[in-house]
Amino acid sequence: MKEDELRGLVEKADRLNTEIQRVMVGQREVIDQVLGCLFAGGHALLEGVPGLGKTSLIRTLASAVGFPASRIQFTPDLMPADILGTDVLVRDDQGHTDVVFRKGPLFSSVVLADEINRATPKTQSALLEAMQEQAVTVGGRRYELEAPFIVLATQNPLEMEGTYPLPEAQMDRFHYKIVMDYPDRRELEEILDRTTGSEDPAAEVVMEREQVLEIRRTVRQVPIPTEVRDYAVSLVMATHPGNRGGEEVERFVRYGASPRAAQSLVLGAKTRAFMDGRINASYEDVRAVALPSLRHRIIMSFEGEAEGRTTDDVVKKLLEDHQP
Repeated sequence: MKEDELRGLVEKADRLNTEIQRVMVGQREVIDQVLGCLFAGGHALLEGVPGLGKTSLIRTLASAVGFPASRIQFTPDLMPADILGTDVLVRDDQGHTDVVFRKGPLFSSVVLADEINRATPKTQSALLEAMQEQAVTVGGRRYELEAPFIVLATQNPLEMEGTYPLPEAQMDRFHYKIVMDYPDRRELEEILDRTTGSEDPAAEVVMEREQVLEIRRTVRQVPIPTEVRDYAVSLVMATHPGNRGGEEVERFVRYGASPRAAQSLVLGAKTRAFMDGRINASYEDVRAVALPSLRHRIIMSFEGEAEGRTTDDVVKKLLEDHQP
């Protein structure tokens, strides 16, 4: 790709980021990570207590890109067919009947899975095939989902009443797990100014489908030096007990991160380099995406849970002990 073409795509990505920030207050790192998922072709899981703007952020992103979006409100009585769609019997004017597939809300480009952990594990698992293969199978028939396809799911902390933990296989299919925190005082004041006044800011379309697909292809072409790739591999390997990950891993980790974690680290590093307008990924890029890439792919042991240790604690200690 020519330099001017690359610069044009980076400018488009910057404009999308700016448009989202025009509506959202603060959460700049969170916005960068959500866009990182979009440009890497992965899915994002946003966790935080109610009211932090998780849904608003995703709806703003959907408004700023020019392709279809849908919202699924996950509840305990939601069934897989409510997401995927179902075969229905249709009678025409001549009295002939036929079986027709009625697509569910999953057949969209941006899918907002709101409060995903309020649905039962059976319904949560309905997303597995779509997230991995960009296709769904209903009634023995396979239906392809149009690219780009991205699931942006929100979940409440598991300590809250009425939540179900996501299956490990599904957690592993999220490119990033992004944690949203409370705004500071200045941000809260700005939120009030924006949301209680006469104007209600809304995002405008600043990016089209083909531009997103072009960025995804470009991200894949960003070079990553062998030693940087090997550093990403060493971080993933260090999460496995019995593999010299350190005392934190040996005591508190039951299962380490999967190979998808290494893919997430490398793709995340490439995406971050692209969004910064740099021509290759660096050690710092890998370290910057380590938390969202690894935190949901590590399973703590009973001792770790009993002592109140978190996967974030483990990843931070690994980054401290494994300097490039």
